[in-house]
This record gives sequence, structure tokens and C-alpha cells, in this order.
Amino acid sequence: MTASPSFLGLPRHLADGRLPRAVIIAAAHGSTYPGKDSSGYALAADAIRAASQDNAGLVEHWDFDLGGPLFDGKPVSCIDAGNIETTMHDNAGNRTRIEVKTREVLALPAVPILLGGDCSVTIPFLAGFADQGPLWILQIDAHIDWRDELHGERYGYSSPMRRASEMPHVAGMVQVGLRSVGSARAADIEAAQHYGSRFVTAREVHAEGAEAALRHIPEGARVVVTLDCDSIDPGILPAVAARTPGGLTYTEVIDLIAGLGRRARIAGFDLVEFYPPADIEGLSALTAARLLVNAIGAIVRQD
Repeated sequence: MTASPSFLGLPRHLADGRLPRAVIIAAAHGSTYPGKDSSGYALAADAIRAASQDNAGLVEHWDFDLGGPLFDGKPVSCIDAGNIETTMHDNAGNRTRIEVKTREVLALPAVPILLGGDCSVTIPFLAGFADQGPLWILQIDAHIDWRDELHGERYGYSSPMRRASEMPHVAGMVQVGLRSVGSARAADIEAAQHYGSRFVTAREVHAEGAEAALRHIPEGARVVVTLDCDSIDPGILPAVAARTPGGLTYTEVIDLIAGLGRRARIAGFDLVEFYPPADIEGLSALTAARLLVNAIGAIVRQD
């Protein structure tokens, strides 16, 4: 793991030997397509960490998103363990390192929070939960990511939900935020529906709120959340590779996270597809940092 500024000034280790409730890790690279340059994603985690620094001294202050301080008046219970060493185009090696680190965090036990990277990092992250099933997945994304392969690569950013559907420990999934023309062919839609995935469009969330998606999650289920930044409207978070109008609002996304924390149990969380070279005056990094704060807040409020 490499040293880097910690998110929100969080410690690397908790004092007095306490175990953390949640552990932040980051992975710059997953499985890159041949000839593609994913180096811009390597800037994502530290851009989010940098955007959080202005609030590092405010952790004990009241957070109106959460209805109280981040750690709900209790001691700090989340650490930032830094970056997993990854290398662009070392696809198999990157997947192994991400899965191993995820398993290490789960063994503490703690909830792993992964900062990507494109969403190919989601595949080994989910694989790390193999001994933690049954799990549901809440994918917050503009796309269903159900391609079987692309350019000969089966573990790239177009395939994470297809690969997840093949994992025995995954019991089901809800895919929310879908809109416009994405990567899905008709055959991909049919395969996802045959599997039993629940589709919830962005328009349904606009009309009905977070409940449009959350009602499909069994109460009390253990859920891994994968949050693709392109689920959010690009007017709010422009730093993505595929800007598509009509996306979810910041409030809709934090309502999904908070509502899930009350209905079920968040077992893991990743935030992916934040692409800093496309950011505008740091707006996306600030929004991503706030989303991460809300995820931590929901996790530490779980029983």
C-alpha cells in the first residue's frame, strides 16, 4: 500500500487497538482494454481525498445530511488504509491484489470502501466477498454493465454486473439510475432480465424517490453498493467519461444510501468512474467526497 493524504484526515489506524467499522482503500487500475489508456482514473482517489481536506477539522460538527455528526457522537471508527499498488494493463495482477485486500478488510471484520478506478475494479472487489454470501448488489449507474466481453476482455468496465451475476454468493441485484443509450445491446438486456435483475430508471427515481429502488431489496439483506459516478447528472458531477443528461441528483443518491442503511445492511461500498481530467473547478471531487461521507455515516449507524 502506498502513502497518500488520508480522506477527511482520518487515521491510518485506530488508537488503543480498536478495530474499525469501515476501511477505505483505493485502486487506480483494474482490467484495462487493449490499447486503452486508463491513467486518468489513477488521479481519482487522491482528488477525492484532497477535496475532503477543508472538512477534516469538522468531523465532530453537525452534518445535516446525516442528522448529526459523522460518527454520531461516538469515537472515530473509519480508517483510510491508502492505495493498493496496481499497474495499468496488469489485469490479472490487479484483480488479485484488489480481491486479496478486500478479503483482508472483511476478515477484521470491517466494511471495505473502495475508491476506483474505472468500474472494472468492482469485479475483484465483489469477488472478495465470496465467503460472505448471500449478498445483494445495489448498482447505482447509468448503464447495466452486462457485456460478456469487449475487445476480448471479460473483466473490463463494461462487464462487472455480468460477472457478478455468475458469482455464487450474489443472490440478486438492483440496477438504478439507468437512462439514455448506454452500452447494452438487446441481448444484454435479455440476459440481465433472465437472471432476475431489477431495473430502475433515473426517471422512476425522479418520480417516486429512493423507494423506487429500495423496495426491491429484501429487508435485512447484506448489500454491496457500487456507485458509478455517471449515475449522477453531469450538471452536478461532470467528471465522467460518459456524460448523459437526466441523471440522479445528489439528494437522490444520498437518500438511496441512507435508506439502504435503514432497510438492510451495507456490507461493502465502492465509488468508481470518477475521471478527474474532466472535472470543472473541482466540483465533481467535492461531490464525490460528500457521497463518501454519507456512505461512512450510513455504515457507522448500522447496528
